Amino acid sequence: MTHKVLLLPGDGIGPEIAAQAARLLKACQEAGLDIEVEEGLVGGSAYDVHGEPLPPGNTGKSQSR
Repeated sequence: MTHKVLLLPGDGIGPEIAAQAARLLKACQEAGLDIEVEEGLVGGSAYDVHGEPLPPGNTGKSQSR
């Protein structure tokens, strides 16, 4: 069974925490855990790129399939 994780680094401390979470998830993958990691933008970085703090693509990615 694949576990799906959507990583959304926010503003402020978010990018630093998300980077460490990504390292942990990668280590879990290397240890054999079936994890699918996808990243998206949220907050100020998303606004800079998409013109809104929570792009519609992220809400679709976050819904269970």
